Amino acid sequence: MDRNSHYSAGGRGGALAQLPARPRRSGERLGRFWETSSYRIEIHSPCDRLFRMLRLVAIGLIAMSFTSAADLPSKKYLNLAAVKKLVAVSEAEAEKANVSVTICIMDDSANILFLQKGDKASISTLEWAQRKARHAALNGSPSKNAADTVKAGHVEALSYPFFFPNQGGLPIKVDGQLIGSIAISGGPSAVDEAIGQAAIDALLK
Repeated sequence: MDRNSHYSAGGRGGALAQLPARPRRSGERLGRFWETSSYRIEIHSPCDRLFRMLRLVAIGLIAMSFTSAADLPSKKYLNLAAVKKLVAVSEAEAEKANVSVTICIMDDSANILFLQKGDKASISTLEWAQRKARHAALNGSPSKNAADTVKAGHVEALSYPFFFPNQGGLPIKVDGQLIGSIAISGGPSAVDEAIGQAAIDALLK
């Protein structure tokens, strides 16, 4: 039976009489489709269009996130293991030199990661060690450079922020990238720097 045919009730017994199918007119809408004499066009509801649009946006955002993550630079930093290594070597070197010192370790933004005063070190070394380490971290150079600058007669440098002219603070760099600093205070200035340098050498070897 032709699926385009339809039925109508008729007669006393309610028999169904088959009626001829109504011919489709060109341009007639059929459910989700609009049919013309030559082709059929699918009609999308506003919800369908919104769903497809959101799906495309989601796919685009996911693709962008993968691309952005791949392009992000990798940065080395002083983790807990590195800090412990620096401290252990510093303590061992201070014992060899028979000096009691304060050890200060900072990250590349001059945040304190470790601060410890030796039993016989003076209380003032807590401040001195922090200033040395801060100079090295924020200027990317040994605090001895500041001392040499002042000795050379450039006393105006004393007004520079985070400038501290006392030997013993050293920057910690990996592949030219500054990752933090270490400062020692309590012994002669040259000994302080030697202790810090030995700790850095042990970390980077």
